[in-house]
Amino acid sequence: MYLSRYLDPIDGTPRVGLESEDGTLRRLEVGDLDALLARELHEIHALVEAPGAVVDAPVTWLPPVTGRMEVWAAGVTYLRSREARIEESSVSDVYTKVYDAERPELFFKSVAWRVVTDDQPIGIRTDSPLNVPEPEVAVVATRSGQPLGYTICNDVSSRTIEGENPLYLPQAKVYAGACALHRRIRLAWTVDNPHRLAVSGTITRGGTVVWHAETNTAQMRRRFADLLDWAFRGDVHPNGMVLSTGTGIVPPIDVTLLAGDVVRIEVESIGALENTVVEGRARFEER
Repeated sequence: MYLSRYLDPIDGTPRVGLESEDGTLRRLEVGDLDALLARELHEIHALVEAPGAVVDAPVTWLPPVTGRMEVWAAGVTYLRSREARIEESSVSDVYTKVYDAERPELFFKSVAWRVVTDDQPIGIRTDSPLNVPEPEVAVVATRSGQPLGYTICNDVSSRTIEGENPLYLPQAKVYAGACALHRRIRLAWTVDNPHRLAVSGTITRGGTVVWHAETNTAQMRRRFADLLDWAFRGDVHPNGMVLSTGTGIVPPIDVTLLAGDVVRIEVESIGALENTVVEGRARFEER
């Protein structure tokens, strides 16, 4: 079962519903996703167990983040991520240190209004010659830091900018079109083991696959609960948050995204996120 945001076909109001595997959507009597995540987990369980009427009309799907919700991300949580950062960076030892440290690397990724979802464009910067997708499992958490479910994040990144200096991380990670989330949230209690999920990423260019790689969340050095604990230690998320948990697959240094590429990220038990690449910010100025 999934939580999905959509525009109400009657009044155009953003809402959140319960979506089954066959695509049947039932309304939840709670309003939008931020209102749901502001509740305690036992209250959310009760709402999900007694969904409302079926939404019959076709709907417009929305990203699984809204209002005051934020997207944060974790870095260097897989060995491959550490290796990629060392490969690109002029100060590589900092990545070895954070991989082995007790405190994880957590950084702000996006406000709600910047996030794109399935079949919407993702962006690459014009001032960076090396840009890559980063396929990740993301945890959707309640205001109290409890995991409600899992979705897919493409943490689009500039390897050039981050590699020049770690202090450039915000410019490498936070820009127009740099954060895509799969529209569905797989409910946490319907996933047998989130630490054994197959993850894959593919770049297709002109109908030809130019990069494909696979990993598994079993290869993460850290656990989702630990990352959430650190995310909430010194911060408040009154309407919940999304925490992307790091990537275990990064394209080699000679592969970069180009305008027109199609990026597909698949995560076992969750689904597939697919987006086309555009260059520059113009496509996002209308949002």
